[in-house]
Amino acid sequence: MKIAKIELDNPFILAPLAGITNLPFRQMVKSCGCALVCSEMISANGLVYGSSKTIDYLISDNSEKPASFQIFGSDPEIMAEAAQIVESSGADILDINLGCSVRKVLKTGSGSALMGDYKLAEAIFKSVRKVINIPFTIKIRSGWDASGDDAIEIGRIAEDCGVDAIAIHPRTARQAFAGKANWSVIRRLKQHVNIPVIGNGDVNTPEKALQMIEETGCEGVMIGRAAIHNPFIFKQLIALYHQTAMPDISLLDRFNLMSNYIDQSINFIGEKKACRLLRSRLGWFSKGLPNSSLFRDAITQIETREQVQTVLWNFYHEIKANFRL
Repeated sequence: MKIAKIELDNPFILAPLAGITNLPFRQMVKSCGCALVCSEMISANGLVYGSSKTIDYLISDNSEKPASFQIFGSDPEIMAEAAQIVESSGADILDINLGCSVRKVLKTGSGSALMGDYKLAEAIFKSVRKVINIPFTIKIRSGWDASGDDAIEIGRIAEDCGVDAIAIHPRTARQAFAGKANWSVIRRLKQHVNIPVIGNGDVNTPEKALQMIEETGCEGVMIGRAAIHNPFIFKQLIALYHQTAMPDISLLDRFNLMSNYIDQSINFIGEKKACRLLRSRLGWFSKGLPNSSLFRDAITQIETREQVQTVLWNFYHEIKANFRL
């Protein structure tokens, strides 16, 4: 799959996930074969007005390349300026969020609000395209009703304005993550634009990803929540896509990945803050393992690198001693 001048190794892409897809998480899924990683959504206003916390979202590393950085906002001039900041940071791709349906974002006219304001969306696309040279993508929803007409119109506008690819989550803004993703909207969008379309939504197994490609004709598949629970899904996707043997992912492989992620997280944001975040994130990784509820209880008490690694590896040895996996 190709996005403008960037050739991807495979068509499987990490979705931008607020509060999750920071640098350590992106590096982790990259090590599992993900072709393109994406940052958390970043406030254009925060970038332009110099919020140090917001600027930190742009921290990257060569090990994760190619990497896409997603911004959100509703002012064309500020979005253009923010896009230049993203480009100057070394990002490979700029992405604009038209999919977030959180009330706080919608109130500013950003995210999914743009799906119902074609003129403003067009003004933003034109302003951004005019000032950056790196590939430029957007992530959208079906729109504000189930028809998908908003997605088709925004897609046409985006292509006319020089957007290089479109990722679509075919749920409405009102649905958030409820109900079922309507893949037929992906197919309709693909039939109306000539730039790559990346499908997203309800892809929780490798088989579902290939099914999406077959049913919709999309060039790529974006994986979100499934990658939180199983970062190895990218290895599995690649094997299925190329019709090679499924990778043998052992229990030790899973725990080594978690252990490395712990260290990278602590090195990146500091021990105290990382341990607070890891209390929830390690719970996601342990999903489906025996006695995972006991593990989740134990990690609520962690405060240091040594404690979290001890709890992790005690859990591993307990599983090895008492369960056959």
